[in-house]
Amino acid sequence: MSILGKGDLLRTRDGHEAKVLSIELFFDLVYVFAVTQLSHHLLENLSPLGALQTLVLWFAVWLVWQYTCWVTNWFDPDAMPIRILLLAIMLVSLVMSAVLPDAFGERGMIFAVCYATIQIGRTLFVVLHLGRHHPLSANFQRMLGWLCISGALWIAGGPSDGSYRFLFWALAVVCEYVSPMFGLWLPGMGRSQTRDWTIEGGHMAERCQLFVIVALGESILVTGASISHMASWDAPTLIAFLVAFLGSLAMWWIYFDTSSQAGTEAIVHSEDPGRIGAYFHYTHVIIVAGVIITAVGNELAIAHPPGHIDTKALAVLVGGPMTYLFGNGIYKTVVYRRFPFSHMIGLALLAILIPFAYRTDLLMISGLTTLVLLLVAIQESVSRRRNRPNEEH
Repeated sequence: MSILGKGDLLRTRDGHEAKVLSIELFFDLVYVFAVTQLSHHLLENLSPLGALQTLVLWFAVWLVWQYTCWVTNWFDPDAMPIRILLLAIMLVSLVMSAVLPDAFGERGMIFAVCYATIQIGRTLFVVLHLGRHHPLSANFQRMLGWLCISGALWIAGGPSDGSYRFLFWALAVVCEYVSPMFGLWLPGMGRSQTRDWTIEGGHMAERCQLFVIVALGESILVTGASISHMASWDAPTLIAFLVAFLGSLAMWWIYFDTSSQAGTEAIVHSEDPGRIGAYFHYTHVIIVAGVIITAVGNELAIAHPPGHIDTKALAVLVGGPMTYLFGNGIYKTVVYRRFPFSHMIGLALLAILIPFAYRTDLLMISGLTTLVLLLVAIQESVSRRRNRPNEEH
């Protein structure tokens, strides 16, 4: 019997697709703030070290959201205990997001404690509820073991200085991100099989899609905020604003016009939906990272359209779209079992821009990368519609 009572908090599996509920959408609002904080952190620390720190913090944000997503896939968010759990995670996540810019500074311990509290507390709640004999119990017990290991690393990094904090936290991220790849194996506890992860495919795909919307929404906010802060709206600034908007539109089109519904069907019809669901989370972390980096590039271009290109600016202006296309390509490989040719061409065109970028300005490179994204979106859309009858067959 469950330690938390007899009431079964699991979602009803009646053959109908589980829906994303309003409490889950409300929960995601915190992550709009978190993504904004990450883009600002990268903009203010535009260096190799700053990029690596932002990467670690991004994985932390993603892992909190991802593990919570799996819990709400198995458990009913409308059940009062799960609803209270989500709201508690939301509160601690808000504090964690608030200290993100100074996580590698004086507020590192606050960040670490918030993170470990969420990951361990949520999983401990599930373990206590399921008891010993539920089919999912062993999986969550193994998960709790790994999260305790990573939690110790997060806490150890909190009071540490400089490179030691980064090392502890990077190891913690690796523990949480990689351990599901080998079934959360622990000595004496065995390993989980992805076939045992009886997930609701439509719900999992929709949750990932909604996070992409969250990231794109943050990109739109950055674009609007950047131009609103400009003292004068001259022609280069307005063109940079339009280019940034078109870039966000192209990113939306690349992801949602050709692969969102297909992604849902890939999980629903898979013989091993747990494995496909895990792949979704592994690939979407790259996709959203691309959106965050691109938003930083847009902000630079709007603030200084005729500004000289240096290596830091080039890394975000070209690196963001490249990361986004690469992530989408891997995602579509999972869905369609092939890397889209349009994405290969897009990546090649972006790479060609690199040696010529130093001879021009921020606006020109921003415009050219947006043009590449638009070309990929158009080509992918036309190609997918042309091949859709064969794929459906």
